[in-house]
Amino acid sequence: MINLEREIREQPSVLSSVISNNESVAEKIAAAAKTKGICGIYFAARGTSDHACIYGQYIFGILAGLPCTLGTPSVFTKYNSHVDLSKYLVIGVSQSGKAEDVLEVLKSAKSDGAVTVAITNDTSSPMAGEAEYHLYCGAGPEVSIAATKTFTSQMMLLALLASKWSCNEQFLNDLKAVPAKVKELIDSLDTKLEELAVKCENIPGAVILGRGVSYSIALEGALKMLETNKIKMKGYPISDFHHGPIAQLHEGDMTFVIAPKGVTIDDAIEITKKLKNVKSDIIFITDDASAVPDGVTEVVVPDTGSEFTSAFVTVLVFQILACKLTILRGIDPDKAGVINKITITK
Repeated sequence: MINLEREIREQPSVLSSVISNNESVAEKIAAAAKTKGICGIYFAARGTSDHACIYGQYIFGILAGLPCTLGTPSVFTKYNSHVDLSKYLVIGVSQSGKAEDVLEVLKSAKSDGAVTVAITNDTSSPMAGEAEYHLYCGAGPEVSIAATKTFTSQMMLLALLASKWSCNEQFLNDLKAVPAKVKELIDSLDTKLEELAVKCENIPGAVILGRGVSYSIALEGALKMLETNKIKMKGYPISDFHHGPIAQLHEGDMTFVIAPKGVTIDDAIEITKKLKNVKSDIIFITDDASAVPDGVTEVVVPDTGSEFTSAFVTVLVFQILACKLTILRGIDPDKAGVINKITITK
């Protein structure tokens, strides 16, 4: 078994330990930030971790009513400028904890007196040592170039913190049920995703669409397909795709539409109608089998009870599909050529 597949299959176990290992720290962070009267959250990350933070932006905005900013580390490192983050909860996210530009954001924020948090998969990393608080992925070694279990554990940690901030016990309970749903997907969709991989084997590229919380999964899904299989992919928010980007599609071009139950599913169905008009080849991913439009390829994922937790199973579709495509295409996903597992940006 290749590392990528092994690490995908480890996610139920990894996710089941994230909450129990970090719940008390998350409570302390929420209490400290509220006591300080912070006015918003400033995220600093790169790559896959960036996508986890976009998920966090939606969760904190919806559940806690907090304005959230996806930071610009280059402002600190390349332009040598100072941004006053004293009234922010500053969260740096990196699986290795070695991202130098993210580390500089944490250092600057700490000197301003901000509440600082590092989310990493290494307790001895520079970021873990610099931040006032550390939330630990506890995912074990991740060897494959493509981040899988560290991405979902980062999402889980941000969701856990949001649940504590908002005192939302229902959301916390939904999160605790996620590992079983992830295992259910891995066990039940193997054959379906093998068939989908055959369908996708020779595509030159595709787009992935999602709205709200699902936009983060559109971005991450595109990255998994691109970095493992070198297929040109891009994720878009459904709301933006109407305004010009749909013009890039030609008859037969593939489009993935993420459509979880909740307030955005109508948008997914509406864009699917437009995609049919341009004769796109549509893959409709949903946890609501009754909502699947005619004339599309459906992938029905387990129902997690919430649009917010559906993201955890939906991203598995793209992880597994990317893995199965590497097998069909004769690609070693653990050797991606120009891509390194740990990328240090300054």
